[in-house]
Amino acid sequence: MARLIYAAIGSLDGYVEDKQGNFDWAAPDDEVHALVNDLLRPIGTYLYGRRMYETMVFWETVRASGDESAVTRDFAEIWRAADKVVYSRSLRAPSSERTRLEGDFDPAAVRRLTESSARDVAVGGAELAGQAMAAGLVDECHLFLCPIIVGGGKRALPDGIRIRLQLCAERRFRSGVVHLRYRIGS
Repeated sequence: MARLIYAAIGSLDGYVEDKQGNFDWAAPDDEVHALVNDLLRPIGTYLYGRRMYETMVFWETVRASGDESAVTRDFAEIWRAADKVVYSRSLRAPSSERTRLEGDFDPAAVRRLTESSARDVAVGGAELAGQAMAAGLVDECHLFLCPIIVGGGKRALPDGIRIRLQLCAERRFRSGVVHLRYRIGS
């Protein structure tokens, strides 16, 4: 049985976007990006909402021009190798290979996917991850906290639910970013 993993890069005060929708302050350096690559390398399927998918589809077409770092090229290959499920009622067609559209997030279908998958599944985007957490589907949560306070915006973790977490690992990076890995439940 595969695990459902939520990973997010956020501000110290818990936001993945500031009030203007910006997240340029969260761009990982090569050291952080290398760990993100290692975390996502075993992923067989990504679950996205439309907005997160539209952000991530960049990786479908980015090509090695020599200007990108090795970790950036590695991430593009990792992303393209995985299947994607995009939950959207407005998107008419996917812009990437290995991608299917679903109208609504269906917790039972996600549970069946994780139960039948040989590879882990990642949920991308704070809103979709919040739905998956509320449904009791998320097994691990990885937070990369950046040394910045943005004062508001889109929260990395959902309001209105209570979940016990068990700290499994932490790592501090030269940039001041801290990675926290939690197992969901006691």
